[in-house]
Amino acid sequence: MHSTPAHTFDPSHDREIESLAEFDEVVATVGSLAHHRVQAVDLTDRTDVLLTVDATGAVFLGCPMDPEAAAQVRASGSLVFPPVPGLPFDPYRGFVYSPAELFASLDKGYEATPDALSYAWFQRTKSDGDIFGSMLRAIHDDAVSDALDELLVGARVVGVMGGHAMARGTEEYAGAARLGRELARAGFTVATGGGPGAMEAANLGAYAAPFGDEMLTEALQLLGKTPKFVPSITDWARAAFEVRERWPDGGSSVGIPTWFYGHEPPNAFAAHIAKYFANATREDGLLARSTAGVVFLPGAAGTVQEIFDNATPNYYESRGEPTPMVLVNRAHWTERLPTWPLLQALARGRSMEARIALVDRIEDAPAALKRVGG
Repeated sequence: MHSTPAHTFDPSHDREIESLAEFDEVVATVGSLAHHRVQAVDLTDRTDVLLTVDATGAVFLGCPMDPEAAAQVRASGSLVFPPVPGLPFDPYRGFVYSPAELFASLDKGYEATPDALSYAWFQRTKSDGDIFGSMLRAIHDDAVSDALDELLVGARVVGVMGGHAMARGTEEYAGAARLGRELARAGFTVATGGGPGAMEAANLGAYAAPFGDEMLTEALQLLGKTPKFVPSITDWARAAFEVRERWPDGGSSVGIPTWFYGHEPPNAFAAHIAKYFANATREDGLLARSTAGVVFLPGAAGTVQEIFDNATPNYYESRGEPTPMVLVNRAHWTERLPTWPLLQALARGRSMEARIALVDRIEDAPAALKRVGG
């Protein structure tokens, strides 16, 4: 998995330009921008290049540029989609988000952050029937999906699903963090729904993977002083950034949250955050990208939905060979929410039967994942 928002330019197939460095590399290597797609790159300092380079059939998506340069590339046969003013997000972005980007201005309170402002914009526009707002959300989400696919090329992704209500300071939270750490140390890329609770814990575990075991113990103690994101998201997020500042350069993982549930903030321990407006796109994308399996921790309606969203393509083999599914906590999944018996019944006699497992303890999940991994 890429650890930084960059990838090597290959002129044989890569026609997307997503950074100024990549723009300069393409111009120097290929000598042309013809038929390339330039996403959200500030080109105000590249006017001389744009006035002379071949840009036939190129598309510029949200790239600030000098008016003279914009006129020239249009005249040469390019399409220019200018930046959209007044938005708290970039619909044409070329990379997934970072915690620092979404939580910028946290010192002024969570309400001032791009994450909160994007949610507020979504709340204002989601039901007004404006095709422009709908288009902006769709373009944004497609751009995020493209960036996420590029990020995860070659990665062995294990999804960790679980409820947002799991509080810091509990043994359940600590167990989910240890699970994330073990998966990361085993070479997997941990992917979660990107929110609080079990999701944050698994991302925290992956962040802790490069450090000694005592780091996670101390981090759990620090975080336990602010157990939930209510009543103050600001305090909850600041506690996470204090951990990151004390132990910088932690391990990498992915969070895939949504502004559809915007009252739940993203967690700051996922190095890469693919945040969507459309929850359906986010849910399906998270599960589809968990190609090495999914671990389901105790949760409520959302986690039950994720179990069967994952079971359906495994049942029909619509994405190919079924992927592993491990449910954790026998009492939860057989008594409180008896999902396991139905999953067993669906799997019986099919290829997915050998790919599902139920374990009592979270510590047993990695071995179960390996056992049913084929």
